[in-house]
Parts: sequence; structure tokens; C-alpha cells
Amino acid sequence: MQEPKKKTRRRFILGGLGVSGALIVGWGLLPPRQRLQGALPLLTEAGEVALNGWIKIAADGTVFVVMHKSEMGQGIHTALQMLVAEELDVSLSQIKTMVAPIDKIYGNIAAIADGLPFHPDNQGSIKKTAQWMTAKLARELGIQMTGGSSSVKDSWMPMRQAGATARAMLVQAAAKEWGVDAAQCSVSKGVVSHASGKSAHYGELAPKAMGAAPNNVRLKDPKDFSLIGKAQARTDIAGKVNGAALFGIDARPPGLVFAAIKMAPVLGGTVRQVHAEQIKQKPGVLHVIDFSAEVGVGHAGVAVVAKDFWRAKQACEELVVEWDANTHGQLDSASVFKELAQQLDTESGFTYYSQGDVKQGLADATATLIKAEYRAPFLAHATMEPINCTAQVKDGRVDVWVSTQVPSIAVGAAAKTAKISADNVHIHMFYLGGGFGRRLEVDMVVQAVAIARQTQGAPVQVIWSREQDTRFDMYRPAALARFSAAVSKQGQVLAYENKSASGSVTQQVMKRSFGLPAAGPDKTTAEGEFDMPYEFPHQKIAHVIVPTPVPIGYWRSVGHSHNAFFKESFIDELAHAAGKSPIAFRRELLKNHPRHLAVMELAVKAAAEPTPAGRARGIALHQSFGSIVCEIAEVSVEDTAIKVHKVWCAVDCGIAVNPDTIAQQMESAIIFGLSAALYGEITFKNGAVEQSNFHDYQVLRMHEMPEIFVEIVKSTEPPEGIGEPGTPPIAPAVANALFALKGQRLRSLPLKLV
Repeated sequence: MQEPKKKTRRRFILGGLGVSGALIVGWGLLPPRQRLQGALPLLTEAGEVALNGWIKIAADGTVFVVMHKSEMGQGIHTALQMLVAEELDVSLSQIKTMVAPIDKIYGNIAAIADGLPFHPDNQGSIKKTAQWMTAKLARELGIQMTGGSSSVKDSWMPMRQAGATARAMLVQAAAKEWGVDAAQCSVSKGVVSHASGKSAHYGELAPKAMGAAPNNVRLKDPKDFSLIGKAQARTDIAGKVNGAALFGIDARPPGLVFAAIKMAPVLGGTVRQVHAEQIKQKPGVLHVIDFSAEVGVGHAGVAVVAKDFWRAKQACEELVVEWDANTHGQLDSASVFKELAQQLDTESGFTYYSQGDVKQGLADATATLIKAEYRAPFLAHATMEPINCTAQVKDGRVDVWVSTQVPSIAVGAAAKTAKISADNVHIHMFYLGGGFGRRLEVDMVVQAVAIARQTQGAPVQVIWSREQDTRFDMYRPAALARFSAAVSKQGQVLAYENKSASGSVTQQVMKRSFGLPAAGPDKTTAEGEFDMPYEFPHQKIAHVIVPTPVPIGYWRSVGHSHNAFFKESFIDELAHAAGKSPIAFRRELLKNHPRHLAVMELAVKAAAEPTPAGRARGIALHQSFGSIVCEIAEVSVEDTAIKVHKVWCAVDCGIAVNPDTIAQQMESAIIFGLSAALYGEITFKNGAVEQSNFHDYQVLRMHEMPEIFVEIVKSTEPPEGIGEPGTPPIAPAVANALFALKGQRLRSLPLKLV
């Protein structure tokens, strides 16, 4: 991590919005603690001045903004620059970025607070108190993380406050020097001016503003935004087009050597014996290292270190390793679903939401009882950039070059593996060639550091093959869900019950990353089921956690990814049973949810063109990560091949910071979800993953891409998540379209017609 040259006492500024809209400066009573000043000042070079923990200004007026979120293709760096530029009154061209040091002010509060299992309609005091306490705890933990579609939401206030405070400091410095009232000064593109004709740019004023305590800090009213809400070109694109952008796999520290690895093919397998003698004699081979004893490596394994990766890979393929399989050697996919079904039969699970008397409603003799069971398989992340990490352990110091979504956790893991203080770990961040939750894990960091401890101070780069990435992932959990509903003769749903079963990602992650016991409920298991907006008078939603030996992790949209398929497909089943169109049926269930209804109506309006012969459309409406998304899919079928021609998408994500990025993220999420809906499936046989590469773990090809049309609801509400919410609705939208077209209800993913 980056370290300042010396420690100094800093005055802390606590920012919060008062009723008047003015920024309160100074220590206050409202938690969590301030996020404006870090524990240590930002590193500065000659002529640069740090005005707070987020902004420093160079002598020529260039503004450096701290980027505390990982850029993995979602365009978040541009959006965060816009937040600061808006309040600081500079153009995006005047901003450069710098990687955030490890400091708790950059910790993610929003993602952790959003993990509480409360229904969105719940506005009670218990929920507010729990959110208050969780936010305060998250601030103290200071976990730097990019995930949960929380980047803009988490940064919305602190980065705007940083910009507004810096602007006030600079204006105040100018006014003091000119002997005028600060209120008489104006700012445009980083230049402070006065009616007298005096002006100065930020670079000239920054040294005079340093350490000032501004007394008139205000955030802009949204009606005055000049950048936010207007499409801006992404600032990371040029480097990615001309090759200047660096990803983790591009790390090239001096003296670099390369490691290829071989991991136990069966879940929980261990190394019995390594036959390394001949391999060590091969040209270019430097070491053969068994790293199995390290906690956190994910899978037992052996590394071959060589002067170049090709030699390391070739030697590793020839390396003979004898493995011991444990009791998981007999695990297969059929046994996983059998266990889930048995647990649903015998366990009541944890009730996440209950209203009315479901038992009585389901027993109504005059109603028709509708039952259904849905299932979803394990899924891999399949990021484009192979899993990799580069590490050097030398002279009591560890350097890690990595693409990660969790830099602070990566630092902790490296320190633990190297058995040194985290203060002596220096992390070098890069662009991520896709994350999707896979790089919330740090197994690759532990592997690299464990191997680097035995390379005599040489930096070593660990690279996984595509086959290893597929077979040794932290998978999206397999899940099973059961539904029961009573539908009256008038087409009204009298009662609705849903119980599902799966492993718990959060429990596994807490144990894997923090060494905490696996216990308690996990919102991600039932999200998308218990927090639906549909207004059934009697409903109950529960989930049974079924521990699994399969390593599972956060996958783009997490529980929403499969629970939306379960729930929205069953809603369509109820519409059919009620004799109503899927759209009209949902309208009746959203009378007290105008935002959801407006999103659906916008999507319906966008898809108003006639449906061509031989095609049908399906609809799905879902809220996740605070954003509401409705998708309509137009499909056709040739023999048993499913073709998705068009997708209309409407989204309400609050204030749209950069509309272009939002549209891109919705398109990306739809394609990601459509790949899973049509092809995605990880299966186990004899304790091992059967899939290996894109030939048997398919993703959508270019010729299969549908046309996608995105509509964004204009809103003045605070921003919500956008990276993941487009994924959940696509599978049910396609499934519902297939039912409309073929009359066949598909209740398992991936979708397959017979």
C-alpha cells in the first residue's frame, strides 16, 4: 500500500447534510464517522497540495482524484470523477486519477448496510436503527470493496462532499487574498474569478487553501448539475484501445519469474506425493513448490516456477502429483439436488418475510391451488482476464500486483501468508479484465505470496489456465425453490408461499476471508424472493441453508440471479391460472408501488411495436440493489434452439450519473444473464467439475446477440446500484416468452426445450 513520507496531525472534517442543504463542518453527533480526511495525508509530489483525503491539486491546476473502487469494465472511474468534477466545478479533462491507499475512509459502507435482510417496504424504526448501527460498523471496519453494485451509491456523498469542501477552501483562499467577500466570487473550469477582474486557477490557490476550515460549504442542487445526468465519454477507453491500460496480468516488475500450478482435481483433495526430480532438471525451471499447507489457497496444489510462463506451463503439465481424495470424491450434481430437496421436505428454514395467514389462505376450498418447483445450477464466473497475481517477498516487505475487488482484504491475506504486518504490504492495483464477484476472493493472492516466499526474493507471477478458472472457481450456488399459491375463481391470489434451499455464500466467505464461524441467516440466499413488491394479502417466504462442500461465491447479482427466475416465472404461472395477461396481472399487484409500475409501463411502451409471426414476448420485473428493472424479451424457436431477437429494458436507478454508462451496464448485464439462461451450468461427477473451457461452458457468441433497447427513468432520488440489476430479469423474461410461444413451462436453468 502507499505510505506517506511522514505522519502529521490533521484536522478532521465531518460532513453531513443539514436540513437547509448546507454542509456541516466539524465534529458532529451523526454516525458514521467522517469520510473526508484519512488517517494519514495523501502522498504528494513537488508542487502538489492535498486538500482532503480525496483530492490533491498540482501547480498547473490539474486535479488528482482518489479512485477507491476497482475499474473492471463498468465505467465506474468516469462516474466517480464526475461526482468530484461537478462539485469542484472543473471539466473532466482537468482530472487525473490516483489509486486509493489503504485507509478506512475508502471503506464500503453501502454494500454492507444493504446486506441487512429487511423488506424494501419496511420503513420502521428497527430497520433504521439496524442500518444506522451497520453503517457505523462498516465505517469502522473500512473494508475497501467494489461489489454489490454499490460504487456510486457508496461514493455519492463523500466524493461530492470532498469536491464541495475543496471548492469552498479554494474560493475562501482567493477571497482572503483579494480582500473580498467569498460570496462575490465565481468558479468556472477550475478558475476563481471576481467582478473586479481578479482571477486565479486552482493550482495557484491550493497552497493558500491548505489547512483552511471553510465556513460556507454547500452541495449543488441537482437542478444546477452541469455534468451529472449528462452522457460523458468514458475516461478509461482511450488507454484500453491503444494498449496503454494495464491489467493485473501485465505486471512486469524487474526480475519477474512465472508460476504455473496444478491443483487437486477432486474437491478437498490433498497432495500425497510430488515427483519433482525430473521436472527440476528441465531448462528454465527454477522451483517446484507445494503450497498446499497455506490457509486460504482455496485448493491444494503444486507450482512450477520458471523463467517464462510457457516453460512453467509445459513442465507443470508433465509434473506427476499423487493426490488423496477425501469424502467429497463421490459428490455429484444429482446428490446435491437430492440433498436440497430433502432439506426442503424436512426443514422450515428461516422466514425472511411473512404477512397475514398463509396457512389459512392456502386451505381455502374455493380456490385453485397452484404448486411449482424450480431449480438453478452452479455457475462459474468466466471472466475474460485469467486469474493471476504477482507477488514479491523480500527483506521483510511484500509487494502484490493484482486485479482485485477487495484491496484491503488482499493486503490482509498477503500479510497473514507472509507472516508480517499489513503495514509492510504494498499493493499495486490494476484494471480488472472482468470481476463479476470472482475477484472478491483472494485465493490467488495467497497462492502467489505463498509461492513467492520460496523464490529467494524474486517476484513471481501466478497465472491460471482457462480450464483451471472453470474447474476451481467459487461458484454461484445451486438452488431449489418451491412455490404454493391459492388463486380464487375471480383470479385473485389469496395466499402465496415460497421456500427455497441452497448453500450460503456469505457464510462461506466469512469463514474463508475472515475466519468467522458459519452461522446465522444470509440475505443473499433469499433476496429477490422475500423482498418482492407484489401485494399479496397473505405471503410467507423462507429459505433453508444447506451447507455444501462446493466452494461458492458472489456471482453477478448473487441470489437475485436465480431467485428472480424462480419468482417471476411463478408470477407468470399465477397470471395464467388467473386467466389474465402477465402485464395486466402485475398491474393489479403494484397499485401501491408506483415506481415499479412506472418502470413496467415504460418497458411496455418501448416494446409497443407488433410482434412478428413465429415469435412471442415475455416480461419480468425485478428490483435488486435498489434499482427496479423491467425486461421484455422477444424469442423464437427453431427445432429446439432458442433465439432471443430483442430485449427492451427499462430501469429506475435514481439519479442517472452517466446515462451512457448505465445503458452499457444494462446491456452487459443482460448478455451476462442471457449466457447463463441459455447455456450456463457447472456439474460435478466424482467430486470434480465436468466443464473445462468455453466449448462446454458456453457464453453468448456475437451472432447470438439480441438487439437491446434501454430506457432510463428520469429521477431525482439518490442513485442506486446499476452493475448487476440488469441480469436477474432476463432469464424469466425469456422463459415466459417461451411459454407464450410453445405452451411449455421451463422450470430449470439453463433453459432447454424438449
